[in-house]
Amino acid sequence: MLKKSLLSTLVIAGSLVSVAAHADITIYTAGPAGLIKKLTDGFTADTGIKTDVFQSTTGKVMARIEAEAANPVVDVLISASWDTANDFTQRGLLLPYTSPNAAKVPDFLKSETAVAQGISALGIVWNTKSGTPKPADWADLTRPEYKDLVNIPDPAQSGSSFELTASLVAKDGWDLFKKLNDNGAIIAGANADALNPVLQGAKAAVFGAVDYIAMGSQAKGESIEVIFPASGTVIAPRPMMIFKSSQHQDEARKFIDYVLSEKGQKEVAATYLMPARTDIPADRPLISDLKILPVDAGSIYPKRDETLATFAKTFGK
Repeated sequence: MLKKSLLSTLVIAGSLVSVAAHADITIYTAGPAGLIKKLTDGFTADTGIKTDVFQSTTGKVMARIEAEAANPVVDVLISASWDTANDFTQRGLLLPYTSPNAAKVPDFLKSETAVAQGISALGIVWNTKSGTPKPADWADLTRPEYKDLVNIPDPAQSGSSFELTASLVAKDGWDLFKKLNDNGAIIAGANADALNPVLQGAKAAVFGAVDYIAMGSQAKGESIEVIFPASGTVIAPRPMMIFKSSQHQDEARKFIDYVLSEKGQKEVAATYLMPARTDIPADRPLISDLKILPVDAGSIYPKRDETLATFAKTFGK
């Protein structure tokens, strides 16, 4: 009996420890692991609220949310695409919330159910030791000097690459992409797959690279430069949203408040993302410094399969 009683006591104690150690909010993010760790560490230090984080690629994060649809786990989602926020809003999955710290976030970076954590932009990443002339615009990468030396992230794997492709096609048609194919440009998988050969010197440039990733590498001494084309590029706001199914809505609101606080936004800027708030400085070009191409999500996403099929055909895939 004593052994049985002791075993029961240990089981109960273990259960209490497990409950005590359980996170107060669960955050899923497709963003950089270093940033979410700094944000959650700072948030817990300020509020005492613990967090459980799942950080992965957009595809894996979305797959996990869908797999858990019958028994939702996530409280807060930080996505790499605003289209996710639009989709989940239309499906009635999100909790309306406007943080008081969002007052200095521009209207186009917030809605009733989502607000940007930060913003990235797409550009040309050029290896400064490649022996090629410095490009100033997208079309420069179709010049003979760049023959077989350009990588393009696959728009089927990268939401930001898809939006850039769709926006450039809407503006000028498929001619630019046909010329890139004729010049030997390679579709190189996701963003990191396209960037790594340029960092290694095997390729000269990435067409449509995510800027903050490359800027972080440049800051560490890599021989690259991020160039924002004169004819325009697209930005990719990273929306934060709270699920209606959350059992910790008050804590989730506090997390959104923290990320949009001055302290949180400085952490965002330190990762070379553009902060969502206009009053936070950053050691990089901001939205006001760029020519931004319009992204009409309501027009381009219904045609996504068609656009990807044409893209694949253009590059012989």
